[in-house]
Amino acid sequence: MAHLILIRHGQSLWNAANKFTGWVDVPLSERGRAEATIASCKLRDYRVSVCFTSMLMRAIETAVITLTECDDICGGKIPIIKHEADDENWHGWDNYVGDPAAELPIYPTATLDERYYGDLQGLDKAETTAKYGKEQVQIWRRSYSVRPPGGESLEDTRKRVYPYFTNRILGHIKQGDNVLVAAHGNSLRSIMMILENLSEEEVPKVELATGVPIVYELDKEAHLLSKAVLTQ
Repeated sequence: MAHLILIRHGQSLWNAANKFTGWVDVPLSERGRAEATIASCKLRDYRVSVCFTSMLMRAIETAVITLTECDDICGGKIPIIKHEADDENWHGWDNYVGDPAAELPIYPTATLDERYYGDLQGLDKAETTAKYGKEQVQIWRRSYSVRPPGGESLEDTRKRVYPYFTNRILGHIKQGDNVLVAAHGNSLRSIMMILENLSEEEVPKVELATGVPIVYELDKEAHLLSKAVLTQ
């Protein structure tokens, strides 16, 4: 059996300011860093083998804090961000003599980024609701296939997340690794849709609190055995 741990990033400064964020690279707030620290304590009984995160700072911060505030999670290994060699911005980050047995790899990928909110990014949510109406904003935010102006739908997000999840992440599950994925509400909903066989009507209704780990227990064929939301 293996565990897949999903965690939405801790509160960001734009979460606190009630702004649409999307791909804008905003750091965690003080509360967000505290949420990640608390998550680390909740996960101390799990030994993570590998971590995947988006390319956005708030998710990377959450991953690093979660893996380092409680040393037990890494089993004595040192987390190291692994930049992919096929990335056009790769500059030999992994060109060193290391000991893989002593390292816990963190793989950042844009595939796990939040959905792109297009023209809404940076706008105040309350002001946008007052301008366009609650129903329209809710459709932009939580429908499955409707895109916000210039942005991505949840369906678009799932289409980019699905191949990466099945080709990269599930391989670790099938070999028995405990995997941490630190990402965003909509990229994580896309993964939950696969794991829990959620319908297009069900998945937009899934609520994900910031900094709260969701632990799935999976067998060697990646079939779901149990799910726990670590709220306490």
